[in-house]
Amino acid sequence: MNDPRLNAGVRETIATTPVVFISAASAWEAGIKIALGRLKLPEPFSHGVDKSGFRRLAISFEHAEAAAALPRHHGDPFDRMLVAQAQLEGCTLVTHDDLLAPYGVATLWT
Repeated sequence: MNDPRLNAGVRETIATTPVVFISAASAWEAGIKIALGRLKLPEPFSHGVDKSGFRRLAISFEHAEAAAALPRHHGDPFDRMLVAQAQLEGCTLVTHDDLLAPYGVATLWT
């Protein structure tokens, strides 16, 4: 959606990376925010992901177990799930949330 919070370097990296994953945790969190009236999207989240050419990343039992085992540096379970998935799948996490830094996961800071 060309979010202006993404700096030019992050946009370029995303645009030139062969495979970009979007977690089911992000879709779930977006759905909750939509239901609460805190987020409006022009189309369903999944349609935007698919139109972008990004790949869907499901949540596995291993992801859930790894997220549950993480230290509580961050209180948001969705963010801890993203960290666990990035660790297990060898992905780089795109975020602006400094509270995720102690997890030591590869990160592109927005």
